[in-house]
Amino acid sequence: MSRAETAGAVRPVSPLWTFGLLRSELTTTFRRWRTLALLAVLAGVPVLVGIAVRIETGDGSSAGGGGGGGPAFISQITNNGLFLVFTALAATLPFFLPMAIGVVAGDAIAGESNAGTLRYLLVAPAGRSRLLLTKYATVVIFCLVATLVVAVSALTVGALLFPLGDLTTISGTRISFAEGLGRALLIALAVAASLIGVAALGLFVSTLTGSGIAAMATTVGLLITVQILDQIPQLHALQPYFFSHYWLSFADLMREPVYWDELAKNLGLQALYAAVFGSAAWARFTTKDITA
Repeated sequence: MSRAETAGAVRPVSPLWTFGLLRSELTTTFRRWRTLALLAVLAGVPVLVGIAVRIETGDGSSAGGGGGGGPAFISQITNNGLFLVFTALAATLPFFLPMAIGVVAGDAIAGESNAGTLRYLLVAPAGRSRLLLTKYATVVIFCLVATLVVAVSALTVGALLFPLGDLTTISGTRISFAEGLGRALLIALAVAASLIGVAALGLFVSTLTGSGIAAMATTVGLLITVQILDQIPQLHALQPYFFSHYWLSFADLMREPVYWDELAKNLGLQALYAAVFGSAAWARFTTKDITA
């Protein structure tokens, strides 16, 4: 289907129709066995971490860890199960969460093309821009759901295996359990926001090919490559521009007072990646011929 043919088929649509399209995309995405399997794997990571810490500390010793950020939260789990939320998010953010996002985003357009359904979606009164925006919104919502699945699973396991109560921040101050829950929610939102750049990158890759598997593999491969490059000291001048560089800045939300500098840099960087690759995806998708 050419761009001219598609443009001729587009008719004005109401906002209710747009919400209906989004609801349909969400339903389709979250009913797929692949999506459910990804969420199950994400939910299983906190379970494994919690059980491992419980076994390691069963003789009264303390869990490993130390320092002030990310995985160092593991040393506090035995004192307060809420720290399992922070540990699980730190453990899944470098690979498991972005991999899941990359799979869903990479399949967004390429999967429809491979299945032969993209052409029929464009025949409906959606328009390419509206369809692309709906696909991106679906992936962003999946970012939030995936992050909350990890957080809720970790909180449940932490409550079952370890005590809960007031907790000590990285700065050494004490805060109430209710405030700790609030910060856990903020951290989950910060982690979800850290993935919107990956979502846009995956969507762009998805517009470049008609193979869902190729798009997913390429997106995940790029994720791994960027994170490897982010660990090479000789590239320190470029690393602040890698989308993964500030991912673990969410640990600063557990300081008193909160350090906002790296959090702001992370959110700004993700917004930049979303704008650049979202625009590239739009430019590609609105000018390509759809034949399947």
